[in-house]
Amino acid sequence: MQQTNTNRRTFLQQSTVLAMGTTLPFFFIGKSKPQLSDEIIGHGKFQYRVHKQWGDLDPAKTPIKNCHEMVMDKQGRLILIGDETKNNILIYDKSGKLLNFWGNTYEGGHGLTLWNAGGEEFLFISDTTGYVVKTTLDGKELLRIAHPSQYGAYKAEDRFSPTETAIGPNGDIYIADGYGSQYVLQFNAQGEFIRKFGGNGDEDAQFSTVHGVCLDDRDAANPTLLATSRNHNAFKRYTLDGKYLSTIFLPGAYVCRPVIDDQNLYAGVCWSRTKYLNRMPDSGFVTILDQQHKVVSNPGGTKPVYKKGELQMMVQAQPIFKHCHDVCVDEDKNLYICQWNANNTYPIKLERV
Repeated sequence: MQQTNTNRRTFLQQSTVLAMGTTLPFFFIGKSKPQLSDEIIGHGKFQYRVHKQWGDLDPAKTPIKNCHEMVMDKQGRLILIGDETKNNILIYDKSGKLLNFWGNTYEGGHGLTLWNAGGEEFLFISDTTGYVVKTTLDGKELLRIAHPSQYGAYKAEDRFSPTETAIGPNGDIYIADGYGSQYVLQFNAQGEFIRKFGGNGDEDAQFSTVHGVCLDDRDAANPTLLATSRNHNAFKRYTLDGKYLSTIFLPGAYVCRPVIDDQNLYAGVCWSRTKYLNRMPDSGFVTILDQQHKVVSNPGGTKPVYKKGELQMMVQAQPIFKHCHDVCVDEDKNLYICQWNANNTYPIKLERV
């Protein structure tokens, strides 16, 4: 059965590639787009076949600077945000075909969160130049949150450079000021300020690059927030009203935002370390944790090792990725990897095997 499914997927993928050449003139027709790869990465039950050219487009027509983040809507469309203002938003289907694009104002297009509000879906875009917007899926702006000094949360001179949002069960908006003043700011659904927590520092409740934030609702009766503290190689857990609960340490892994899918947590690792603890360029991989916060696989990285219950240093093992910035998971548990500072490359697909 597995072999039959694989053959069927291969046929569909090849058929899609042939169709693309006639139906989408903005694709890079001068370059073939192979969908098959023999390279398998990952560990245990989480292993993947690498499709490096899955998302390739014609850079003359739909260029990319940095692939920052990707989400999948209820139609199965993969929505990508980047900081190229010719087309901030690229919308793919799962074969790698470009369906649509929009957006030419998000110079710091960075964070992308999908919120399903009773069946209606919205996007929250974090622009590192200093604001967050709520939009429809086709780009109509519905709400804008600007510098926190306008809400009494910051002083006018405080830096605000938001990198991510998460939406609470009641519609509250949590903004990670990851390149700014290192707070998570909480607003209600109407954009009214409620509180902030965190701040820059090395205490348990503080952050060093609060790059991402997400709602962790795997325990439906007790949802919490997970926030990245990237320079600490950690995720930190908080109540929905901002009280610190615990830390998940990931030695060697400069993780980006946490992504919850079923009972697992996925994250792109932007950098890893050397044995002398230096942060190394072009050293990214992907890390996957189970519900007990145990690392079960590191596609592109070293196999996770625990000694006396403590996770050991994790680093890049294979030079497949440069700086993994985000992971999107589809219903077949395939992964789509966005990269920052990776020579203007498009997303890579990791096919679950």
